[in-house]
Amino acid sequence: MKKIILLVLLCLSQFSFNPPALTWVAIGDSITYLNDHANETGNRISKGYMTQVAEQLPHIKFVNKGYNGWTAVKIASEFDQLNVPVGDVYSIFLGTNDWWGSKPLGTWDDYLQNTGTTTVHGAFRVIKDKIKRINPEAKIIFITPMQRVDFVYINNFKNNAYGSYKPKNGQNLEDFANAIVKIAKFENCQVVDLYHMKGLQQKNLVKFKRLKDPGTGDYRNYVYPDFIDVPFNPTTDEYPYPVESIDMTFDGLHPSDAGYTKISDALVKILKRF
Repeated sequence: MKKIILLVLLCLSQFSFNPPALTWVAIGDSITYLNDHANETGNRISKGYMTQVAEQLPHIKFVNKGYNGWTAVKIASEFDQLNVPVGDVYSIFLGTNDWWGSKPLGTWDDYLQNTGTTTVHGAFRVIKDKIKRINPEAKIIFITPMQRVDFVYINNFKNNAYGSYKPKNGQNLEDFANAIVKIAKFENCQVVDLYHMKGLQQKNLVKFKRLKDPGTGDYRNYVYPDFIDVPFNPTTDEYPYPVESIDMTFDGLHPSDAGYTKISDALVKILKRF
Protein backbone atom coordinates (compact mmCIF):
# COMPACT_ATOMS: atom_id res chain seq x y z
CA MET A 1 0.00 0.00 0.00
CA LYS A 2 2.82 2.39 0.89
CA LYS A 3 4.44 1.73 -2.47
CA ILE A 4 1.19 2.61 -4.26
CA ILE A 5 0.86 5.89 -2.33
CA LEU A 6 4.47 6.82 -3.09
CA LEU A 7 3.92 6.03 -6.77
CA VAL A 8 0.82 8.24 -6.87
CA LEU A 9 2.66 11.10 -5.18
CA LEU A 10 5.55 10.75 -7.62
CA CYS A 11 3.17 10.92 -10.57
CA LEU A 12 1.42 13.98 -9.17
CA SER A 13 4.74 15.72 -8.71
CA GLN A 14 5.47 15.21 -12.40
CA PHE A 15 2.25 17.02 -13.30
CA SER A 16 2.29 19.83 -10.76
CA PHE A 17 -0.11 22.64 -11.58
CA ASN A 18 1.37 25.74 -13.18
CA PRO A 19 -1.12 28.59 -13.58
CA PRO A 20 -1.45 29.93 -17.12
CA ALA A 21 0.51 33.04 -18.02
CA LEU A 22 -1.47 36.27 -17.69
CA THR A 23 -0.82 39.76 -18.98
CA TRP A 24 -1.87 42.48 -16.56
CA VAL A 25 -2.22 46.04 -17.86
CA ALA A 26 -2.11 48.57 -15.03
CA ILE A 27 -3.72 51.89 -15.98
CA GLY A 28 -3.10 54.73 -13.56
CA ASP A 29 -1.43 57.96 -12.55
CA SER A 30 1.88 58.65 -10.80
CA ILE A 31 1.30 55.99 -8.14
CA THR A 32 1.41 53.45 -10.99
CA TYR A 33 4.04 55.28 -13.06
CA LEU A 34 6.55 55.38 -10.17
CA ASN A 35 6.71 51.58 -10.06
CA ASP A 36 9.31 51.83 -12.84
CA HIS A 37 10.76 55.23 -11.92
CA ALA A 38 12.09 54.96 -8.37
CA ASN A 39 14.78 57.51 -9.24
CA GLU A 40 12.05 60.16 -9.39
CA THR A 41 11.22 59.54 -5.73
CA GLY A 42 14.68 60.34 -4.46
CA ASN A 43 15.02 56.54 -4.31
CA ARG A 44 12.60 56.47 -1.40
CA ILE A 45 10.89 53.45 -2.89
CA SER A 46 12.43 50.25 -4.18
CA LYS A 47 9.42 48.24 -5.39
CA GLY A 48 6.08 49.49 -6.60
CA TYR A 49 2.87 47.52 -6.29
CA MET A 50 3.16 45.84 -9.71
CA THR A 51 6.68 44.57 -9.09
CA GLN A 52 5.63 43.23 -5.71
CA VAL A 53 2.65 41.42 -7.25
CA ALA A 54 4.81 39.89 -9.99
CA GLU A 55 7.27 38.60 -7.40
CA GLN A 56 4.47 36.74 -5.62
CA LEU A 57 2.70 35.63 -8.81
CA PRO A 58 5.47 35.03 -11.37
CA HIS A 59 3.03 33.80 -14.02
CA ILE A 60 1.73 37.37 -14.30
CA LYS A 61 3.54 39.83 -16.56
CA PHE A 62 2.58 43.46 -16.10
CA VAL A 63 2.49 46.42 -18.46
CA ASN A 64 2.84 49.82 -16.79
CA LYS A 65 0.42 52.33 -18.28
CA GLY A 66 0.77 54.91 -15.52
CA TYR A 67 0.94 58.59 -16.44
CA ASN A 68 2.42 61.12 -14.05
CA GLY A 69 -0.19 63.67 -13.00
CA TRP A 70 -2.93 62.39 -15.30
CA THR A 71 -6.62 62.25 -14.47
CA ALA A 72 -9.27 59.71 -15.40
CA VAL A 73 -10.76 62.42 -17.61
CA LYS A 74 -7.49 62.85 -19.53
CA ILE A 75 -6.86 59.13 -19.90
CA ALA A 76 -10.41 58.62 -21.18
CA SER A 77 -10.02 61.53 -23.61
CA GLU A 78 -6.70 60.30 -24.99
CA PHE A 79 -7.13 56.54 -24.57
CA ASP A 80 -6.91 55.78 -28.27
CA GLN A 81 -3.46 57.41 -28.47
CA LEU A 82 -2.00 55.51 -25.49
CA ASN A 83 -1.36 52.20 -27.26
CA VAL A 84 -3.01 50.20 -24.50
CA PRO A 85 -2.18 46.57 -25.31
CA VAL A 86 -4.30 43.46 -25.23
CA GLY A 87 -4.32 42.03 -21.73
CA ASP A 88 -6.04 39.35 -19.71
CA VAL A 89 -6.49 41.64 -16.70
CA TYR A 90 -6.71 45.43 -16.47
CA SER A 91 -6.57 47.53 -13.34
CA ILE A 92 -7.82 51.12 -13.23
CA PHE A 93 -6.22 53.14 -10.42
CA LEU A 94 -7.31 56.76 -10.91
CA GLY A 95 -9.24 59.58 -9.27
CA THR A 96 -6.92 61.41 -6.90
CA ASN A 97 -5.76 63.88 -9.58
CA ASP A 98 -9.32 64.37 -10.75
CA TRP A 99 -10.24 65.43 -7.22
CA TRP A 100 -7.30 67.78 -6.82
CA GLY A 101 -7.73 69.11 -10.35
CA SER A 102 -11.42 69.88 -9.62
CA LYS A 103 -12.72 67.66 -12.40
CA PRO A 104 -16.47 67.33 -11.81
CA LEU A 105 -17.39 63.96 -10.37
CA GLY A 106 -20.78 64.09 -12.05
CA THR A 107 -23.60 61.69 -11.28
CA TRP A 108 -24.45 58.04 -11.58
CA ASP A 109 -26.50 58.88 -14.66
CA ASP A 110 -23.31 60.12 -16.37
CA TYR A 111 -21.99 56.58 -16.07
CA LEU A 112 -25.23 54.85 -17.06
CA GLN A 113 -25.92 57.16 -19.98
CA ASN A 114 -22.29 57.21 -21.17
CA THR A 115 -22.20 61.01 -21.31
CA GLY A 116 -18.49 61.20 -22.17
CA THR A 117 -15.42 62.76 -20.65
CA THR A 118 -16.83 65.92 -19.12
CA THR A 119 -17.22 64.16 -15.73
CA VAL A 120 -15.29 61.51 -13.83
CA HIS A 121 -18.28 59.15 -13.85
CA GLY A 122 -18.44 59.49 -17.61
CA ALA A 123 -14.68 59.08 -17.99
CA PHE A 124 -14.71 55.77 -16.13
CA ARG A 125 -17.44 54.51 -18.46
CA VAL A 126 -15.33 55.46 -21.47
CA ILE A 127 -12.25 53.71 -20.06
CA LYS A 128 -14.21 50.57 -19.21
CA ASP A 129 -15.85 50.42 -22.64
CA LYS A 130 -12.55 50.92 -24.46
CA ILE A 131 -10.91 48.13 -22.46
CA LYS A 132 -13.76 45.81 -23.38
CA ARG A 133 -13.29 46.69 -27.04
CA ILE A 134 -9.66 45.61 -26.78
CA ASN A 135 -10.57 42.34 -25.07
CA PRO A 136 -14.25 41.60 -24.35
CA GLU A 137 -13.22 38.76 -22.03
CA ALA A 138 -10.78 40.81 -19.95
CA LYS A 139 -11.11 41.02 -16.19
CA ILE A 140 -11.13 44.55 -14.75
CA ILE A 141 -10.05 45.51 -11.24
CA PHE A 142 -10.98 48.97 -9.97
CA ILE A 143 -8.76 50.62 -7.34
CA THR A 144 -9.96 53.64 -5.38
CA PRO A 145 -7.74 56.59 -4.50
CA MET A 146 -5.97 56.51 -1.16
CA GLN A 147 -6.59 59.11 1.48
CA ARG A 148 -3.95 61.83 1.41
CA VAL A 149 -2.34 64.37 3.70
CA ASP A 150 -0.36 67.43 2.63
CA PHE A 151 1.70 66.57 -0.45
CA VAL A 152 5.02 68.21 -1.27
CA TYR A 153 6.85 66.99 -4.39
CA ILE A 154 10.38 66.01 -3.44
CA ASN A 155 11.83 67.39 -6.68
CA ASN A 156 9.92 70.70 -6.66
CA PHE A 157 8.68 72.05 -3.34
CA LYS A 158 6.41 74.53 -5.13
CA ASN A 159 4.35 71.57 -6.34
CA ASN A 160 2.31 70.95 -3.20
CA ALA A 161 -1.29 70.31 -2.22
CA TYR A 162 -3.33 70.02 0.96
CA GLY A 163 -4.73 66.68 2.01
CA SER A 164 -8.14 65.09 1.62
CA TYR A 165 -9.13 66.20 5.13
CA LYS A 166 -11.10 69.03 3.51
CA PRO A 167 -12.96 69.48 0.21
CA LYS A 168 -11.44 70.84 -2.96
CA ASN A 169 -13.86 73.14 -4.77
CA GLY A 170 -16.77 71.60 -2.91
CA GLN A 171 -15.87 67.98 -3.67
CA ASN A 172 -14.61 65.35 -1.21
CA LEU A 173 -12.12 62.70 -2.27
CA GLU A 174 -14.21 60.08 -0.47
CA ASP A 175 -17.07 60.74 -2.91
CA PHE A 176 -14.73 59.81 -5.79
CA ALA A 177 -13.75 56.60 -3.98
CA ASN A 178 -17.38 55.70 -3.29
CA ALA A 179 -18.27 56.29 -6.93
CA ILE A 180 -15.55 53.88 -8.07
CA VAL A 181 -16.76 51.22 -5.63
CA LYS A 182 -20.29 51.62 -6.99
CA ILE A 183 -19.08 51.33 -10.59
CA ALA A 184 -17.14 48.15 -9.78
CA LYS A 185 -20.12 46.53 -8.08
CA PHE A 186 -22.44 47.50 -10.94
CA GLU A 187 -20.05 45.95 -13.47
CA ASN A 188 -19.57 42.86 -11.28
CA CYS A 189 -15.84 43.61 -11.12
CA GLN A 190 -13.36 43.29 -8.30
CA VAL A 191 -12.50 46.45 -6.37
CA VAL A 192 -9.65 47.35 -4.02
CA ASP A 193 -11.00 50.10 -1.80
CA LEU A 194 -7.81 51.77 -0.59
CA TYR A 195 -9.63 54.83 0.68
CA HIS A 196 -11.33 52.82 3.41
CA MET A 197 -8.58 50.24 3.92
CA LYS A 198 -7.40 49.72 7.48
CA GLY A 199 -3.87 51.02 7.95
CA LEU A 200 -4.12 53.65 5.22
CA GLN A 201 -5.93 56.30 7.23
CA GLN A 202 -4.46 59.79 7.27
CA LYS A 203 -2.81 59.23 10.64
CA ASN A 204 -0.78 56.39 9.08
CA LEU A 205 0.42 58.17 5.96
CA VAL A 206 3.38 60.03 7.50
CA LYS A 207 4.85 59.87 10.97
CA PHE A 208 5.19 63.65 11.06
CA LYS A 209 5.62 66.79 8.99
CA ARG A 210 8.64 68.95 9.86
CA LEU A 211 7.73 72.63 9.78
CA LYS A 212 8.82 75.89 11.34
CA ASP A 213 6.97 76.77 14.52
CA PRO A 214 5.19 80.05 13.63
CA GLY A 215 5.93 81.38 17.11
CA THR A 216 9.62 80.54 17.44
CA GLY A 217 10.81 79.91 13.88
CA ASP A 218 12.37 76.63 15.05
CA TYR A 219 11.63 73.39 13.19
CA ARG A 220 9.23 71.00 14.90
CA ASN A 221 7.87 67.57 14.02
CA TYR A 222 4.09 67.91 13.80
CA VAL A 223 1.99 64.74 13.74
CA TYR A 224 -1.32 64.58 11.93
CA PRO A 225 -3.60 66.53 12.33
CA ASP A 226 -1.48 69.10 14.17
CA PHE A 227 0.33 70.19 11.00
CA ILE A 228 -2.89 71.28 9.25
CA ASP A 229 -2.71 75.03 8.60
CA VAL A 230 0.89 75.33 9.85
CA PRO A 231 2.47 77.36 7.02
CA PHE A 232 5.08 75.93 4.66
CA ASN A 233 7.21 78.19 2.47
CA PRO A 234 8.45 76.22 -0.56
CA THR A 235 11.05 78.87 -1.35
CA THR A 236 12.84 78.98 1.99
CA ASP A 237 11.84 75.96 4.08
CA GLU A 238 13.45 72.54 4.22
CA TYR A 239 11.67 69.55 2.72
CA PRO A 240 9.01 68.73 5.34
CA TYR A 241 9.20 64.94 4.97
CA PRO A 242 12.68 63.70 5.90
CA VAL A 243 13.35 59.97 5.55
CA GLU A 244 12.46 59.31 9.19
CA SER A 245 8.94 60.69 8.59
CA ILE A 246 8.08 58.01 6.03
CA ASP A 247 5.17 55.76 6.94
CA MET A 248 2.62 54.49 4.38
CA THR A 249 3.64 57.34 2.04
CA PHE A 250 6.95 59.11 1.56
CA ASP A 251 5.51 62.52 0.69
CA GLY A 252 1.96 62.60 2.01
CA LEU A 253 0.50 61.19 -1.21
CA HIS A 254 2.65 58.57 -2.95
CA PRO A 255 3.04 55.17 -1.26
CA SER A 256 6.26 54.06 0.36
CA ASP A 257 7.42 50.46 0.01
CA ALA A 258 5.14 49.64 2.96
CA GLY A 259 2.21 51.41 1.32
CA TYR A 260 2.82 49.60 -1.95
CA THR A 261 2.84 46.33 -0.03
CA LYS A 262 -0.66 47.05 1.28
CA ILE A 263 -1.80 47.58 -2.30
CA SER A 264 -0.01 44.54 -3.72
CA ASP A 265 -1.26 42.22 -0.98
CA ALA A 266 -4.85 43.18 -1.79
CA LEU A 267 -4.26 42.66 -5.52
CA VAL A 268 -2.57 39.29 -5.04
CA LYS A 269 -5.66 37.97 -3.26
CA ILE A 270 -7.70 38.85 -6.33
CA LEU A 271 -5.26 38.00 -9.10
CA LYS A 272 -4.40 34.53 -7.84
CA ARG A 273 -8.04 33.57 -8.41
CA PHE A 274 -7.97 34.50 -12.11
